[in-house]
Parts: sequence; C-alpha cells; structure tokens
Amino acid sequence: MAYIDGFVLAVPNARKEEYRRHAEAMVPLLKEHGMTGMVECWGDDVPEGKLTSFRMAVQQAEDETVVFSWMTWPSKEARDEGWKRIMADPRMKMDPASMPFDGRRMIYGGFAVLLEA
Repeated sequence: MAYIDGFVLAVPNARKEEYRRHAEAMVPLLKEHGMTGMVECWGDDVPEGKLTSFRMAVQQAEDETVVFSWMTWPSKEARDEGWKRIMADPRMKMDPASMPFDGRRMIYGGFAVLLEA
C-alpha cells in the first residue's frame, strides 16, 4: 500500500514563485529515488485557530502563507530507502539561507494510508 510524507510550512508571499520553482526542481531528484508523486498547495482558506491551527503550527507571519504538501511513495520501505539516498545525494547540499522558506518551522511526518476513496 502507498505511503505518504506530509509537510506544512510557511512561505513568504514575496517568494511564492521562487518556492514553486524550488519544488518543481526537486521533483526529478525525488522521483529518481522512488517518490511516485508530489502535490504542493498554497493556502487560500486557512483559518486562524484558537487552540491549534496550521498557522499556529508553523508560526506563520503576516507576510507569509501556509503551504500544505504531500509526497507519495510505493511503500514505507521505499520511502525510508529513498530518503537515505536523497539525503546522501550531493544535489541536496544547499545553503539553508538560500531556501525560499524557514525549514525550522516546517512540520512533517510519514503516514500509512488508512482509507483511499
């Protein structure tokens, strides 16, 4: 059964296109190491929470938008092996300051598919 990596992060509004290009550029590398698909979503109806929210989780600033994304993998084993190879790949050596978002505020996790309809 498929396996999902999910991500939520905040991206400065002024860097939206830069973020899209960055995500698009990552696709071949990720697919080379086993990812089967990726979806990147720019928040346009992300309410402020009272107790919890996407905005609170990533400490969204006023000039930022929440991005919600996920990657699909054939299995957890394929994902685990894929990420080992991805992180060892020299093309992943990027200066964190050049990233179009603050990776310290990104939340992520791996998910086993419970229902797909």
